[in-house]
Amino acid sequence: MIEALKNLLGLGPKVNYSELVEKGAVVLDVRTKNEFAGGHIRGSINIPVETLSNNTARLSDKNQVIITCCASGIRSRSARNILKSKGYTQVYNGGSWIGLKYKL
Repeated sequence: MIEALKNLLGLGPKVNYSELVEKGAVVLDVRTKNEFAGGHIRGSINIPVETLSNNTARLSDKNQVIITCCASGIRSRSARNILKSKGYTQVYNGGSWIGLKYKL
C-alpha cells in the first residue's frame, strides 16, 4: 500500500529514460498536432491524447516500452492510463516533453 502511494505521488523508483530509449522505447507525444509541430523530441511519434483510445494501431506491440509526454505531464498521465487500460504493459509517464528531452 505504501509503495503504491509513493508511486502515485511520483516518489517511487527513478526511471532512467535515456536507457529505456537506448533499448528501443517509443516516445509518444500526446499533444495536439500544432503543439507537436512547434517542437518535439526527435524520433517521437504524435498521437493526441484526445484520439489515443481509437488510434493505437501505430503501437501494435503491447509489450513495447512506451514513454508518454506532453506539455506539462497531465495529458501524458492520462495517456499512460489509457494505454494501461488497453493492455499495454510497459508505459511510463515522462511528463513534459521539454523535461523529458533533457533526461534523454
